[in-house]
Amino acid sequence: MRELGARIRRAYAANPLHLLALLAAFALAGYVVTHLASEPLFVRMLIWFAGAIIGHDLVLFPIYAVTDRSLTAALHRLWPRTTAKPAVSPLNYIRVPTLGTALLFLIFFPGILRQGQQTYLAATGQNQQPYLARWLLLTAGMFAISAICYALRTRRSAARDG
Repeated sequence: MRELGARIRRAYAANPLHLLALLAAFALAGYVVTHLASEPLFVRMLIWFAGAIIGHDLVLFPIYAVTDRSLTAALHRLWPRTTAKPAVSPLNYIRVPTLGTALLFLIFFPGILRQGQQTYLAATGQNQQPYLARWLLLTAGMFAISAICYALRTRRSAARDG
């Protein structure tokens, strides 16, 4: 049995459990497709899904890849090799709230930018006034929590090293 697992690992180049999880995910996706194929909106769902893939892979991924590379380069310029680098890298403490902010903006951008005000008012009886302020408060909160976590981690690292 171990020899079979070793052969699968050599041929697949990963843990056999990874292959099992991947096959289970494909089986679940196939099951969902068979149930949705008879739906009248199935073609629209496929078009939306293809658009989401294209929008992510061709538009969003290059944008956040360049942004991340720029952030990494800026942090490396702040701490050149001649000076001591910080004990705790601030990179992930910037990435996480930025990702949260971007995802919230992506989900709620029609409300934040106040698009479709009449339709929103007719459907809900409310206006879109609080969206921008709430998004900005959430953004400030995420960055504040991240800064606090970074400060605590830096303090703990300095206490351990000092």
